[in-house]
Amino acid sequence: MYLNNLKSIYGSKKKNKRVGRGIGTGFGKTCGRGHKGQKSRTGVSIRRGFEGGQMPLYRRIPKFGFVSRKKYIIQEIRLSDINKISSACINLITLKDLNIIRKNIRYVKIINTGILEKKVVVHGIKVTKGARVAIETLGGTVKETV
Repeated sequence: MYLNNLKSIYGSKKKNKRVGRGIGTGFGKTCGRGHKGQKSRTGVSIRRGFEGGQMPLYRRIPKFGFVSRKKYIIQEIRLSDINKISSACINLITLKDLNIIRKNIRYVKIINTGILEKKVVVHGIKVTKGARVAIETLGGTVKETV
């Protein structure tokens, strides 16, 4: 193979449309832009959603609500989920290792749902009032240092 033998693949090199070169080309005079109007002028750039000055759809319809991105990194677990854990000490790493919470979760809260059956020590996890009472009645402790 030599440099003088190299050829580009057919269709990879496209010729530019040469406009304004006479009637016979099909792109003479108006150059394929039609007659008059905003889009026939030089330097036109009509933004997305522009409706010719009419109030655009994205501004006509009502706006409402807000979605917090924190919901993707926070999760609640029940007291009954804690019964599945064999270790007495519960923290974020323990919950991730046992697949009780997803790997991307950064904040966890224990809620008072279900019945707790054993004494546990909770580290660095938020706890509701009812869940705290349930944990402490069995002799467990809660340390919410986050």
